[in-house]
Amino acid sequence: MEQLITTIEKGKPFFNAIARNKYLKAIRDGFISVIPIIIFSSIFILIDAVPNVWGFYWPAEIDAILMKAYNYSMGILALAAAATTAKHFCDAQNRDMPKNNQINFLSVMIASVVGFLILSSDAINVEVDSVSYSGFANGFLGSKGLLTAFISAFVVGIVYKFFVSRNITIKLPDQVPPNISQTFKDLIPFSVSISVFWLFDLIFRNAFCFCFAQGVIQVFQPLFSAADSYVGLAIIYGAMSLFWFVGVHGPSIVEPAISAALVANMSANLTAYQAGEQATHVLSLSSQYFVVCLGGTGATLVICFMFAFLAKSKEMKAIGRASIIPTLFNVNEPFLFGAPMVLNPIFFVPFVFAPICNIWALKIFVDLIGMDGFLYTLPWTVPGPVGIIMGLGFQPLAFVFLAAVLAIDFLVYYPFFKVYDREKCAEEAAMLEEELAAKAAAKGDAMAAAFQGKINASSVADDESKPKTANTANSDCLAKLNGHRVLVLCQGGGTSGLLANALAKAAKEHSIDLETGADAYGNHIDMMKDFDLVILAPQAASYFDDLKADCERMGIACCVTRGKQYIDLTRDGEASLRFVAEQLNL
Repeated sequence: MEQLITTIEKGKPFFNAIARNKYLKAIRDGFISVIPIIIFSSIFILIDAVPNVWGFYWPAEIDAILMKAYNYSMGILALAAAATTAKHFCDAQNRDMPKNNQINFLSVMIASVVGFLILSSDAINVEVDSVSYSGFANGFLGSKGLLTAFISAFVVGIVYKFFVSRNITIKLPDQVPPNISQTFKDLIPFSVSISVFWLFDLIFRNAFCFCFAQGVIQVFQPLFSAADSYVGLAIIYGAMSLFWFVGVHGPSIVEPAISAALVANMSANLTAYQAGEQATHVLSLSSQYFVVCLGGTGATLVICFMFAFLAKSKEMKAIGRASIIPTLFNVNEPFLFGAPMVLNPIFFVPFVFAPICNIWALKIFVDLIGMDGFLYTLPWTVPGPVGIIMGLGFQPLAFVFLAAVLAIDFLVYYPFFKVYDREKCAEEAAMLEEELAAKAAAKGDAMAAAFQGKINASSVADDESKPKTANTANSDCLAKLNGHRVLVLCQGGGTSGLLANALAKAAKEHSIDLETGADAYGNHIDMMKDFDLVILAPQAASYFDDLKADCERMGIACCVTRGKQYIDLTRDGEASLRFVAEQLNL
């Protein structure tokens, strides 16, 4: 097992390089940016459809009102993704550009949206009651058009970089206001981008008689189907856990490849359910959030509770109880690095295979028992058991499935948990014996010295009763933190909040005016200029070189933390303040 982990770890630089790939990062960050649309629209679907389980149906007028909110948000998901992906891709491109010659991300976003519409939508004209209406066909503006949205964003970004980096732009005299000058600077790359889309669309439609977005779906549909099979699900989620186990953020590598399928399958499930058919897709956003990652990557909810309440080891019990709340809300980094689960040979097998067993169980329930797949998307921070019940639409089988998944995770983790518990108990017993022996030896030496008259005999007893004085941080050093601002970044915006909150709480206790912020890496470009220090959480460590380049360009300090170090800082506010002071050289 050790040899296997060592072999996998050797590939870590390669995996980190994949995670840092600007195309994959743009897809991941662009997709994350539109998740609020998915969650918002699901609220209205929940209100509209869940009462059907108990035989209640809204009147047609109310149903139309509720569905309007869904259709006007989820219905343009890909349109929004074309803009957000283009923005994040532009940020990555600008990292390689001179500071005084940056690509205008607003122009890139607009060009990407226009290009996406050309590739994905047809103009429609209808007449109702002698009144003519015109607009865009929206069949591929929602989840079906995500792949085309990504392509549009990349084409625009590449075109803009080609022209801007070579200064092939319209230049106006210095006396012209910057906003007007920027408009003309963007004119050539914008025009070329749209012309490329227009010409390609003209050729493609004449050749195949349908739009490019439809063609993309037809090409990738076999891959989507393969991904929804037992083998495909095992490869996808086994790889995600495997990467995390060696310290690489698995979703950063895996999710960009399946993000379109995750959303498209959810939409297909909902459409089938509303048509009275079974929702058969297993691979979906909610199944990943609440089944595969029940308690976070590695499906660690059950094992965290096992640590807290079944462990005999005091250390394991303490770690489990300290990690229960965040793990319940699918923020399991405190547990991953505190236990630790990451790079712990004992937990390699269950950490990789528990998520696979969970998703296979879901597929069995869908394929063999007839349960509907996930219908609704909720925030990933919703507790896993709640997410399963609500995401599956409160169907009776959902409760059975939840019990089955919890039982599966218990059975998968239990043998390895017992091995680790025995090992930790033995370590603690050995440490206790060593500590007692050392203490006895020290006391014996002191008593011998007292017997020889070298020290006062009463001092031997006094040493036992003297309170230990804790080392406190230099108050002058901490006072220098006044007026500073610290931003903490992680992958999803959950773990970063732990350290940001610890810093804010400690600063308040010490009457220090320290402003803290927390967010996901990828959302930081526009906000980091307002901070003095950016701290990168361990799961986002592969992005440190890119972050460092951004910070150097803006004159901001930055640092990256290690797993155990980060967790210790979240639990010790004063230590976190000292850490910030050190990074700022105060």
